[in-house]
Amino acid sequence: MKKIILSILTIASIATTQAQNWTLDNAHSSVKFSITHMLVSETEGNFKKFTAEVTSSKEDFSDVKVAFNIDVNSINTDNEARDNHLKGDDFFNAEKFPEIKFTSSKVTMKGKEMTLTGQLTMHGVTKEVVFIGKYNGTVKDLYGMTRAGFKLSTTIMRSDFGLTWNKTLDQGGLALSNEVEVVVNIEITKK
Repeated sequence: MKKIILSILTIASIATTQAQNWTLDNAHSSVKFSITHMLVSETEGNFKKFTAEVTSSKEDFSDVKVAFNIDVNSINTDNEARDNHLKGDDFFNAEKFPEIKFTSSKVTMKGKEMTLTGQLTMHGVTKEVVFIGKYNGTVKDLYGMTRAGFKLSTTIMRSDFGLTWNKTLDQGGLALSNEVEVVVNIEITKK
């Protein structure tokens, strides 16, 4: 009996110590969003500054844990006036809420297809969101480093996070949709 218990403890210990930390490669990663504007077009933007902590003990990332932080002040829509409006009180209120955070709680893998569930905190509100996407695989780069990549997306309702600013158009309808599509491309390297 002691032998069995020791074997179980040894296996548990090995499984725990195999958790691998990964480093975000910001130069090959992105956080983008798009929203319908004036009922007829999409306005796109991204965040230039973000960090992530990624840990997994399995090669297929089926137990991955992710903690992601975005600097709200790094928002970029290629229009300085619009960026300043988005950072202000009508939208993100970046002075009071300088970060957007995501912490994963569950991952489901079906081959390369991936569903990542977690808590998204934005504008002082935390809600569960589900990202759906793909694990693109793992490779050794030209310098012998191990790299992995993912592309994940979700659609959130901005009103769920207290982002309700809008204007009614003369012909009816709202200037901005409530739905915001978020697409995250991640490349990580093994520490």
